[in-house]
Amino acid sequence: MLVSLPRAEYERYDAYRGNGQSRLLQAVKAAVSAIYPRTSIRADGQVVVVDFSDGVKFELLPAFARSSWSGEGFDYPDSNMGGRWLSTNPRAEQAAMKEKNDASNGLLLDTCKHMRKIHAERFSSYKLSGIVIDSFVYHAMGDWRWIGEGDGPAASPGAYENVLLDAYNTRSANGSFAFSLSSPGSNQPIDVSRSLECLGKVLRVMAE
Repeated sequence: MLVSLPRAEYERYDAYRGNGQSRLLQAVKAAVSAIYPRTSIRADGQVVVVDFSDGVKFELLPAFARSSWSGEGFDYPDSNMGGRWLSTNPRAEQAAMKEKNDASNGLLLDTCKHMRKIHAERFSSYKLSGIVIDSFVYHAMGDWRWIGEGDGPAASPGAYENVLLDAYNTRSANGSFAFSLSSPGSNQPIDVSRSLECLGKVLRVMAE
């Protein structure tokens, strides 16, 4: 969940020496903790994770709207590697995802939801970012789509899932190194390094 904060707060935390991004995440964590004092809340790299006791989990991404020559979007914190600001354009990403989901008759979002379900049920202790799932499937699925009755012959069981796994194995040499990945629509670079291992685990389960 992206939370848009006043731009003046960006200027304030950007002026800090020594990882103002981490200080921003801690401030958001403190604000949420004041409302939910008995809930597990932690800062994790770029987001504040709120784990409710009923199993529902939210990842809050504090961000600051901007408009420049490069277009509209948001700046958000990354507290890793000493701290830095990253950019995202969720509206462009949502538009690109919708267009491809429509073209695939819903297969794109169904695949992303399935992968999230496997992650939550079998590999929840591993990091796997939602934007990594969405972006990987968007680029790796090609022209695959759900077909309706009478639309043509169906692929053999597991063929689509193996296409996704092959794309992962080819790009990462079976998970030995992180590959480059960009977000749909906005073409922003995405760091897959922390999600790479779990992405491979989920894809292998799907291809079984």
